[in-house]
Amino acid sequence: MGKVLMKGNEVIAEAAVQAGCKYFFGYPITPQSELVAYMARRLPEVGGLFLQAESEIAAINMVYGAAGTGVRVMTSSSSPGFSLKQEGISYLVGSELPAVVVNVVRGGPGLGNIQPAQSDYFQVTKGGGHGDYNIPVLAPASLQEIVELTSEAFDIADRYRTPVILMGDGMLGQMMEPVEFGERTESELPEKNWATTGTRGDGQPKIITSLELNAEALETRNEALQNKFARIKENEVRYETYKTDDADYIMVAFGTVARLTMNAINKARQQGLKVGLIRPISLWPFPEKPFLETRDRVKGYISVEMSAGQMVEDVRLAVNGHADVDFYGRTGGVVPTQEEIYQKILTVTGGISV
Repeated sequence: MGKVLMKGNEVIAEAAVQAGCKYFFGYPITPQSELVAYMARRLPEVGGLFLQAESEIAAINMVYGAAGTGVRVMTSSSSPGFSLKQEGISYLVGSELPAVVVNVVRGGPGLGNIQPAQSDYFQVTKGGGHGDYNIPVLAPASLQEIVELTSEAFDIADRYRTPVILMGDGMLGQMMEPVEFGERTESELPEKNWATTGTRGDGQPKIITSLELNAEALETRNEALQNKFARIKENEVRYETYKTDDADYIMVAFGTVARLTMNAINKARQQGLKVGLIRPISLWPFPEKPFLETRDRVKGYISVEMSAGQMVEDVRLAVNGHADVDFYGRTGGVVPTQEEIYQKILTVTGGISV
C-alpha cells in the first residue's frame, strides 16, 4: 500500500478495519466525527456493519451485544460523549467482553470546547464508571503509532476479555501525517468458546451477564477480575525513554505533548542541560519501572500535560518521595508550546536562557 497522507481520526478507523474490526456503533461528536464518517463508508466495503446509534448510550450497549458474539467491535467518541458511555463500559468489564473504545479528548469540563486536551486522564485510568475495575489505556503520540496501537488494542482486548481504551487528544485526531499500513503479525489469542453464537440445538446455551445477586459470589467474581488486572499490569506496560541515561532531570509527558516536550529537551540539551523524557504509552497500567530505575539518581521530574494536573499524581506515586516532582500544564483546550516547556525546564533546573 505504501505511505498515504491521512487524518488521525481516519487512521484509527482504517487501522481498526485492518485489525479485523467489522462492527462499529457510534455517534458523531467533534473532534472525532471523521472517524464515524470513515467507518460509515469503509465497513460496507469489507462486509462489515456500521450503525449510527441514536445516542452514545445506545452505541455502547450495541457494542456490548456485538462483543458478546465474539466479533471485533469498536466505538468512538469525544469527552462528553465518552462520559455517557461509562455505565456500558462498566458492564463490558463486569461481563468480560472485549471491545475497543476510542476517546479523542477535547477541552472541558461540561461541553467545554472542541480544542485538544488530556483532561480525561483520571476518567480513563481510575475506572470512570461504577465498581472496582481498571481498563488498559493506550496513548499514541503519532499517527504511525496509532496504526500499531489500534491493532494491539484489539489483541489485548481478546487476550484478556476486556474493553481497551485508545486515547488521543483533538490535535492527534485532526492532524495529518504520512502513515504506512504494513502486514499484520497475527498473535496467538485464546479461543472464544464463551461467545454467544447460538447452540443450533446442540448443547447448553451460553449466558453472559455482569449480574450476580449473591454477595459472596460477586466477591469471588471481583477477585477473579482483580487477578486479571494484575496479569495485565505484569504483561502490558508500554513506555518510551529518551536521553534518560545521563539526565539530571526527567520530563514526563504522553501523546502529542510528548512530541512538544521532546523538542524542548533537544533545545535544553543544546544549552548543556541534561534533561530526558519518560513517555508513558500505556496510561494504565502506568509504567513504574523507568521511575524505579532513575528516581535515586536524578534531581527531579517535570510532568507536562494538557490538564490541570492529573498524570502528575501517578508520577508522584511512582517516584515515592525519592526526588522532587514538578508540574506544568495548560487546560481548557490550550496546547503548551515548545518554548513554554523549555522555560519551565530553565525554571526548575536553574538553567540560564541564552
